[in-house]
Amino acid sequence: MSDERFLLINEYLQIPLAEIQFRFSASSGPGGQHVNKTATKATVLFDVAHSPSLTAGQRARILDKLANRIDNEGVLQIHAQATRSQHKNRELALARLQTLLANALKPVKPRKKTRPSRTAVEKRLTQKRQQSEKKQERRRNWTD
Repeated sequence: MSDERFLLINEYLQIPLAEIQFRFSASSGPGGQHVNKTATKATVLFDVAHSPSLTAGQRARILDKLANRIDNEGVLQIHAQATRSQHKNRELALARLQTLLANALKPVKPRKKTRPSRTAVEKRLTQKRQQSEKKQERRRNWTD
């Protein structure tokens, strides 16, 4: 199997290009009158919900992380219209898909609980006391 037939996401995931659909339409990007005559805007469609390449865990993580980019049918759509060339826009859209999926599949580092140092706590409390005293002094001056 050739690597040209797969989109490499990370070391654990390769998506066959057969699972990715392309749509081309008129672009609003650069190109002058050329844009009016050709379909240079590339849209990449990847069915996350029904892809056989994804494991259940990968599918759940992608659906969670990219929920605002996935429609009701579970299809991820990415548009590219930065260049005049349909081929370059297609490559840009595939690169965006690759980085989006790779970032969505990165494991989340667990949060380490931290506590403020004793000196930080004492400093905060002394500043609170000083601010309180300052405001109390202002109150006393109004009543005199």
